[in-house]
Amino acid sequence: RIEDNFSVGQGASVIKQISFLLTSSPVVHTKLGSLKGEYVSVKGKETGVHAYLGVPFAKPPLGPSLRLAPPQPVGGWEGVRDATKQPPMCIQSKETVLDLVDKLGTALVEIPDISEDCLYLNIYAPANRAKNAKLPVMVWIHGGGFALGSASTYDGSALAAYQDVVVVLIQYRLGLLGFLSTGDEHISGNFGLLDQVEALKWIQQHIHNFGGDPGLVTIFGESAGGVSVSLLLLSPLSDGLFHRAIAESGTAAMNVLMANDPLPMAQVNYPYSSFLEVNVDGHFLTKPVDELFRKHELHAVPFMTGVNNDEGGWMLASVSVTGTYVIADEYIGNGDDRVKNRDGYTEMLGDLFFTIPAIKAANAHRDAGAPVYLYEYQHPPKFLQQKRPSFVGTDHADEIFTVLGFCFTTTHVRLSDPCPEDEEQLSKIMMSYWGNFARTGSPNGHNLVHWPKYGAEEKYLAIGLKKQVTAQHLKKERFVFLTQTVPEKIKQHEENAERSEL
Repeated sequence: RIEDNFSVGQGASVIKQISFLLTSSPVVHTKLGSLKGEYVSVKGKETGVHAYLGVPFAKPPLGPSLRLAPPQPVGGWEGVRDATKQPPMCIQSKETVLDLVDKLGTALVEIPDISEDCLYLNIYAPANRAKNAKLPVMVWIHGGGFALGSASTYDGSALAAYQDVVVVLIQYRLGLLGFLSTGDEHISGNFGLLDQVEALKWIQQHIHNFGGDPGLVTIFGESAGGVSVSLLLLSPLSDGLFHRAIAESGTAAMNVLMANDPLPMAQVNYPYSSFLEVNVDGHFLTKPVDELFRKHELHAVPFMTGVNNDEGGWMLASVSVTGTYVIADEYIGNGDDRVKNRDGYTEMLGDLFFTIPAIKAANAHRDAGAPVYLYEYQHPPKFLQQKRPSFVGTDHADEIFTVLGFCFTTTHVRLSDPCPEDEEQLSKIMMSYWGNFARTGSPNGHNLVHWPKYGAEEKYLAIGLKKQVTAQHLKKERFVFLTQTVPEKIKQHEENAERSEL
């Protein structure tokens, strides 16, 4: 029948038009100016995302008035700004970035230039979002010891498409330019953290133009990004700028990154560290972290934190920890067994740097009345297992691949080989937990293993490839040893030393 043919033809035409609108170069209008982005496809999804790259959120931190100074709000621009190219990375070692990318095995097609002019963010919004959509916003803060990293070494397209959220990847000043402090008003420090606050302010003002809800912002990050998330939870400057927080393998309880007085910390860390420390500046951070935790002076928003089960594996060859003789017996014994030496030392590093600080932070937020969810991630990506010794478990940063859905990305950040089906499924589970948490403040949802709140019973979720199970008392014996027994031993040693001097 003619009318049937006509209706079929009409339908096909409408579908083509919709497809063209979704995949053509999208333009977003903000009060600062207009931005032309690009359509990005995502494996396994009929509709991908609109990506807007290199969006400025602060004035370029250049010249004597803005270098080593707090960021200033960005100005507007005329016409339509091209937002299809990756922004320059903040000042860092490009060789180290290339080496890291090679070790991780991701196929990074391009590494952007490096520049002081680097305060930009990348935005990924579902292409099929409604015109007046108010989607949850997930703001990723990259890691790298406050010395490395960028928005361009990650990709938010898969998480945005699979979880129907707006993903924002932010950049912040690193190294000397981000964290140098003289301990007074001349160079107060923490500029990289102030950049993060400025990015969150920009998101509050403008993310609605991209379909995001400024009243439903989740900050999440890994390693130094997790530390940043944890510090933002303690800073009066970030009050009201976010509503949930996820700290992966890094919290403010990592004492190695904190300095109440910047000079002695810099002297201690100089031989081993390329980064400078976060400074108690009286502005971003008003008191030492331990004191803020103890007094419950924190933003009591829903908080998720956790670690991988072999966090110390990657650090074996490069880290020297002073004072470890106090705890070596507990982890290694008499030192006769080489395998026990190796495994004990890497476990000790993982506990000192990541696991014990994560539990400290979880306890502090729980005791302050916040809903807390704790995890231990237990699956090393199979493509990385081939690059490592067999004794390495789930290493530092391994969870990023499933959280950000790198099995499904098609951009310059993608895996060299397709993921096995079971890893794709695990990634969908991880993205669901993280996405649910962003939406509701709880990771729980349909067809997911129940994840209990972290309370007095200290329950957490152990996340493996084949199954996810509830467990209790993560590293309890080690936690008691390192937070109670060791301080008592050190105190006794100091008292004995004082007596012998008398």
